Amino acid sequence: MSNIVAIIGRPNVGKSTLFNRLTESRQAIVDSVAGVTRDRHYGKVEWNGREFSIIDTGGYITGSDDVFEVEIRKQVQIAIDEANLLVFVVDSTEGVTRFDKDVAVLIRKSGKKCFLVVNKIDTPDKTPYAAEFYSLGLGDEVYPISAASGGGTGELLDDIIKNLPNPEDELEEKLPRIAIVGRPNVGKSSLTNALLGNERNIVTPVAGTTRDSINTRYNAFGNDFWLIDTAGIRKKAKVHEDLEFYSVMRSIRAIESCDVILLMIDATLGLEAQDLSIFDLAIKNHKGIVILVNKWDLIEKDASTAKKVEDEIRERLAPFKDVPIIFVSVLEKQRVLKAIEVAIEVYHNRRQIIPTRKLNEFFEPVLEAYPPPALKGKYVKIKYVTQMKGIPMFIFFCNLPQYVSESYKRYLENKLREHFNFSGVPIEIVMRKK
Repeated sequence: MSNIVAIIGRPNVGKSTLFNRLTESRQAIVDSVAGVTRDRHYGKVEWNGREFSIIDTGGYITGSDDVFEVEIRKQVQIAIDEANLLVFVVDSTEGVTRFDKDVAVLIRKSGKKCFLVVNKIDTPDKTPYAAEFYSLGLGDEVYPISAASGGGTGELLDDIIKNLPNPEDELEEKLPRIAIVGRPNVGKSSLTNALLGNERNIVTPVAGTTRDSINTRYNAFGNDFWLIDTAGIRKKAKVHEDLEFYSVMRSIRAIESCDVILLMIDATLGLEAQDLSIFDLAIKNHKGIVILVNKWDLIEKDASTAKKVEDEIRERLAPFKDVPIIFVSVLEKQRVLKAIEVAIEVYHNRRQIIPTRKLNEFFEPVLEAYPPPALKGKYVKIKYVTQMKGIPMFIFFCNLPQYVSESYKRYLENKLREHFNFSGVPIEIVMRKK
């Protein structure tokens, strides 16, 4: 399941600097996400083998001239509601302010676990400045850090990880988790109803990760998995109500915590920019992907229409084109079960682990036939390849990883896909020095 940590606090205390510092612990996903207003970002943090999502919120303030003030306050409150843990950042150089006290009140009302981070402790002699913030009444510990240099962030991350639920401890985690995602009004809930409506033994609703991402146990027609129906994701300019923003955060949760997404698009509108944003988010989280083109019954078509539309979609998905595309009509219940069958197939593709010996036997003639092109007179020699446990990431050990081009990595990926079935699965090729 997904874990979300929200960074909150008043403006200019170093929230975004801390966000950037923490997400630099790996090649981070750092995107402006659908529904996010000013100064709000979403990222991934990996620490000691654990991973969690982090949200950078806008500065909480009242009584200013900022036209975004009310909206930022709303979204800070939403972040507090939705996050598993809170990181409350304050400024050691300014001491406790009335805005800090306002945020502290919100945190105490939420009852959420909070890490009080005193920023801008750049030298050891400034550490005593942190003591003043115990007066906020948010626990027995404060974390003096320097977000700019990274000082103290290791201890903070250690304690965050200790307080996050471990996904391995969750019940039913071994069952596939399939999330239905997409923009509003593309037919997500209708697809859920079409799958569940006539088979009453399938419907076993359980408490989802959030109030509007509904998890349902589906075990019919030889399948057994968790089906997650999410609220629609909209682009920034169209998110005006709190409910919309809740939908965004819950959809992010669903994408992160699932194994495969069914990305629904509207056949009458085609693949839009927001669909590509969702697609990109799934790739960055190494999720399996199946694209459902819904409302296909509304399209005037001939024998070549489906092929033409499919080619157009794949062109826009480039460079990752190896994705199943299914034309469905949820209203007419056309190819609905096929969508589930393909999603389960993608799930198994994503879980496959190729033995190191088999990988190297396959790549040895491939590398001999077309070795990495020389760059600046440097010749790259790839020694061996192995797969990262649990995810479709392939690590090639070589003498000069920095000289391997992205185009050559795509060549290796294409060869991998030609020989092994990774349909619907994003593959990451990583070069490391031996």
